[in-house]
Amino acid sequence: MALTLDDVAREGELRLLAKRPDPGAYRYEADVHIDAASLEQGVVTMRTCHRQLDPTHRIVVAFNPQRVRRIDIASVEGVGRAWVEGRRVELADVQRGAQVCIDLVSQALEPDGPDRWRLHAGPLMRRYLDGYLPMEATLHVRWPPGLLQVTGTSPAPQPGVELSVRPDGGTLHIIFAGRLSATWGLQRPTQRH
Repeated sequence: MALTLDDVAREGELRLLAKRPDPGAYRYEADVHIDAASLEQGVVTMRTCHRQLDPTHRIVVAFNPQRVRRIDIASVEGVGRAWVEGRRVELADVQRGAQVCIDLVSQALEPDGPDRWRLHAGPLMRRYLDGYLPMEATLHVRWPPGLLQVTGTSPAPQPGVELSVRPDGGTLHIIFAGRLSATWGLQRPTQRH
C-alpha cells in the first residue's frame, strides 16, 4: 500500500493511528532495563533497534544529549558504514530493509515524588522533507519482579496506543505520524496487608 500526502504529519502535528498505513515499513523497538541502582541514580540501560530502514545515502539517529551517557553500535545489517559521532549514530549507504541496533546508557529516569519515577522515551520520529512519515514504536520496559508498577503512560492507551503490564515490566506499542515523546509513570508497588 502506497502512502499518500494525507499520511504525512506536518511540523508540530502528532497523529496517533489505529492502523499502520504502510505495513512492513520502518519500525523502532526499545528494550529498557531498570534495576534498584536505576532508582537511585536515574540511569537505565537499553537497546534500541531501528528496523526496515528506508533506502538512502545517509541516516542520522540522534539521541538526547542531556540524557545519553554512552552509545555503542550492537549490530548492523544492510548498511555500508555505521559509526558513532558525538551523541549520534550515523549510517551511510543504507539499503531497503536495513537495520541497526544500538546499546545505550541513559539518564532517562527521573524522580516524580516519594517512591515515584517518570521514564522518558524520545522524541521519536521518521522525518521526511518538512513532515513526518508514519512509524511504529514498541517500548519494552523490564525490572526485577516486584520492584515497580506502572501508574500510567503518555500517550495513554487509545486507538493507536496499546499498553500491557506484567509484574516485571510492561510494553507500550504506538503507531503514529509526527514527533512523539512518550513517558511512563512508575512507582514502588503498594504493600497489601
